[in-house]
Formats: sequence, C-alpha cells, structure tokens
Amino acid sequence: MSYGRTQLDQLRRACVSTEEFAPVLLVGAVVVLVAVLAVRVASRIGLPSLLLYLGLGLVLGESGLGIEFESAELTQVLGLTALAVILAEGGLTTRWTSARAVLGPGILLATVGVAVSVFITAGVVMLVFGADLPTALLFGAVVSSTDAAAVFATLRGLGLPTRVSRTLELESGFNDAPVVLVVIALAEALTNSGSGGLAVLIALIGYQLIAGALIGIAIGMAGAWVLRRSALPISGLYPLATVALCLTGYAGAIVAHSSGFMAVYVCGLVLGNSALPHRTATLGFAEGLAWLAQIGLFVLLGLLASPSRLLDAVGPAIVIGLALLLLARPISVVLSVVWFRIPWREQAFLAWAGLRGAIPIVWATIPISAAVPDAERIFDTVFVLVVVFTLIQGTSLPTVARWLRLASTLAEREVDVESSTLEELHAELLQFTVPSASRLHGVYVSELRLPPDAAVTLLVRDGRSFVPEASTRLASGDQLLVVTTIGSREATMSRLRAVSRAGRLARWRGELGGRLPE
Repeated sequence: MSYGRTQLDQLRRACVSTEEFAPVLLVGAVVVLVAVLAVRVASRIGLPSLLLYLGLGLVLGESGLGIEFESAELTQVLGLTALAVILAEGGLTTRWTSARAVLGPGILLATVGVAVSVFITAGVVMLVFGADLPTALLFGAVVSSTDAAAVFATLRGLGLPTRVSRTLELESGFNDAPVVLVVIALAEALTNSGSGGLAVLIALIGYQLIAGALIGIAIGMAGAWVLRRSALPISGLYPLATVALCLTGYAGAIVAHSSGFMAVYVCGLVLGNSALPHRTATLGFAEGLAWLAQIGLFVLLGLLASPSRLLDAVGPAIVIGLALLLLARPISVVLSVVWFRIPWREQAFLAWAGLRGAIPIVWATIPISAAVPDAERIFDTVFVLVVVFTLIQGTSLPTVARWLRLASTLAEREVDVESSTLEELHAELLQFTVPSASRLHGVYVSELRLPPDAAVTLLVRDGRSFVPEASTRLASGDQLLVVTTIGSREATMSRLRAVSRAGRLARWRGELGGRLPE
C-alpha cells in the first residue's frame, strides 16, 4: 500500500510540475507563431524581420509584460549555439562552384576588412568619446563583423549577381570565427585575466581557425560518405542527421580548443556540396531550424535589453554607426577587393550591405560576462546601433540594388531536382517540378535526350498521374519522376538543368547544365 501511495505522490508532483511548465511552453509557442507571421508582415512593409523580433523581446521584457531576464551569461551561451545553427544552414546552402570564385574577396573581407573596421571604429571612439585604446578596440571588435543571420535572410531575396551575394555570404560565414576570439581576448585584457602578448594571441587565433577548418572538413567528408551509403528507413532522418553532423563539428572543435564557428560552417559547406540523398528536404529543414534560431536569439536579446537605458545610448550609437557605415566599411571593402577587379557598382553594394544584426549584440554580452568596466554602456550602444542601422540598410538594399543595376532574374529558370537512393537497385530517383519561367515548357519528353540508362517514369499534371510517352509535351507546373543509374545521376541532372535554362537546343547554345548558385 505504501508503494502505491508513493507512486501516487510522485504522479501528483509530476502533474504539478507539468502545470507550472505549461504557461512557459504556451508563451514560447505563441512567440514562435507570432514571429513566423511577422516574417510575412515584414516582407510586405519592407522591414527586416529581426527588428520585429527584437521589438517582440522588448514587449515581453521588464518594461512591457514584465518578464525579467538579466542573464548575460545564458544569453551568450544560447546566442552562440543559435549562431552555430545559422552558420550550419549558411554552409549547407552555399554552392562551392560559385563560392570558390569569390574565396579571395570573401576571406579578405572577413580578415583584413574586419581588422580595418576595428581600427577605424576604435579611432572614432577614442577621438569623439575620449575612450582609452583597449576599450575603443573592444568596441570596434564588437561591431566589426557582419551578421550571418541578417545576410543569409536578406540577400537571397534580392536576385543579386552570384559574385556579390556569395562574397557577402562567405564574409559573414567566416568573420565570426576570428572576431569572437578577438573580443574574448580584449575583454580578458581589460579585466587583467588575459595571458601572453600580441604574438601569442595571433598564434592562438591562427591555430583555432586552421584546426576548426580541418575538423569541419573531416566530419563533413566522413558524414557525407556515411549518408550516401545509408538506406535510412525514414526520409526525414536524413535532414536530422545532416544538421547533427554540423553541430558535431561545432562541439567537437570546441572540445579540441579550436574554432567551433569555423568548423560548423566548413562542415556545412562540405555536406551541402556533396551528393546527399533528399537534399532539398535537408535544406528546407536546415532553413527552418535557422529561422527558429534567429527568432529565439533576437527575442532573447530583446528581453535582455533595458529600454530605460537605451535612450542615453542613441547619440553615441548614431555617431559610431555613421562612422562604421560611411567610413570604416567602404575603406575595408576597397582595401579587401580592389585586387580582384570587381566593378565599382559591386564594390558600392558590398560597402552598403555590411549588415550588423544580432551577432554584434551577442558579442556585447561577452564584456558583461567578463565584468568589463562600462560593459552595459557598450551593450546599450551596440543594441541601438544595430536597430537604427539595420532599419536604414535593410530597408534600402532593394533600392540600392536597383540603382546600381545589380538585379538578376536568371534563377527563375532553374529547375530544382531532388534525389533519393534506391539502394538495392543501385539507382537514383529524381523528382522535380517544372518552374513557371522554365524553358522545359513545351519540350517533348524525347527532346530531353537523357542518358540511355535514365527514363521519365511518372508525370503528375493538375492532380492526375500518368506514365508519359516520348511524344508527351511538358508544361509549367508538371511534376516528374526520373529513374537513373547512380553513374548517370549527374549527367541526367545536368541535362535537365540545361534544358530548363536554354530549351531543347541547350547544347547547341553552349548550355551544359552546370550548377547555378542558389
């Protein structure tokens, strides 16, 4: 009988705990739903969604609904984890074929460009506000890196030339790794807890970046090899495994005392450019996780901010932001990309599109955690700077792109082919939908001229499925299944892409169906 009473008491306590947790879960679910709907609202009014998320956090916080949250340490940990998820999605969706061509400008912007921004911003802080050199350098480092979340979410809807978008994405993917090390080192120097001099710091940063990249490459290559040879019982497990591999790279690099950010981005880059099964589903899953990470991160940062203190930070934020936007960023862009014969219009857009989002605010939590003097003032100034200049830059990017004549519509003809492995048959099943602007419209099946060991096995049109014949004419919106041997998979996909872009005479026009950057 006593055993039964004990179990009943445990059940009652569990029910009480569940009831106490339920309101928290309810608030979290409602916040996510509101944030998802905010994306639609933001796109209609041309406002960057991250500003709505920060605003939502402020509304929920101490000056709004009264939720008190003051843990900079927890914000830092959760923020870094969210950034890892965002960088993983960025790596997975970056095509190496296009990224390779801008590797030089991207890396120089992420290193030389960041260094130039740090020193110029630090000079302005010292000149205008009379700060000492270490504090000014810390401020410059905090605001120096572009935000991967803002860049990945904003630029892909503008139809920019490949070189411009990939350069910005590579910069934002790579610059977080060195910047966070510099911010930590400067914070330790200001609290007299650092060790070693400048040479030691440079050597440490070099080791962490190289080791992180090697760990990311190793885990990415090993993961791709395993996933290609695994016939998992549920297709939804492939996206889950892919993201888990990226986060394994992040955590493994940290355990090895190297750069987790470098590892997770490089691991995602390797996996995203491998012939993974269910690639489209994987990218969709990663994109959804990245949006969830952004929502959680921005709302959390809004909760941490104190609106009563932000008013005093408006003046310094505008002065430093203008110096960063009109002086530090343009100079860093010119010094980084002038060697690559990039047209002035593209350089101008690169200079204007250096978006600062949540990442500088996350970096600003590091001095608070380290008990750096005036750390709260730095946080408040960075918060206001991000809000004001994300509003200015984010809303004006489409207009600037049109003024500079950098809009592009080539991607509208690209056909997105998803593959899954038929393990026992040593074959691949390809699935795709004919885009509205595709030149596949009107092409007969026989004119596809697929490899001999590939065949169109099913066509779905207006909800009706049938097996097409050689004389069947394709139309926009058609969904097709193509079966091919593993050896002819790439040739089949290249031919489908080529015809989609250039029509039935694609080969004659010189279109061979190489991958178009997403």
